[in-house]
Amino acid sequence: MNKTEMAEKLATMCDLPKAKAAEVVNAIFDTAPGGGIIAGELDAGHKVGITGFGTFSTKVRPARMGRNPATGEEIELPAKTYPVFKAGKGLKDRTAV
Repeated sequence: MNKTEMAEKLATMCDLPKAKAAEVVNAIFDTAPGGGIIAGELDAGHKVGITGFGTFSTKVRPARMGRNPATGEEIELPAKTYPVFKAGKGLKDRTAV
């Protein structure tokens, strides 16, 4: 499912116009600078927890030495902050096989 399909489902479930539903989905999930509630909170260093669904947060990977696979030369890989999602109990229970 992509954002357009999600907006269409939201419009159907909540009896909203498709344009308004798309606006809501973009307000939550947009990754453009200055947009998206979740991305904005992660940028600020906060966690976003949705009870029963999961938690969005960030982790920091420290700088380390790596190796160029083509040449075997050692290179320094810089520190990196990356997003993490941890599924909540309700989501895990629902999707468990």
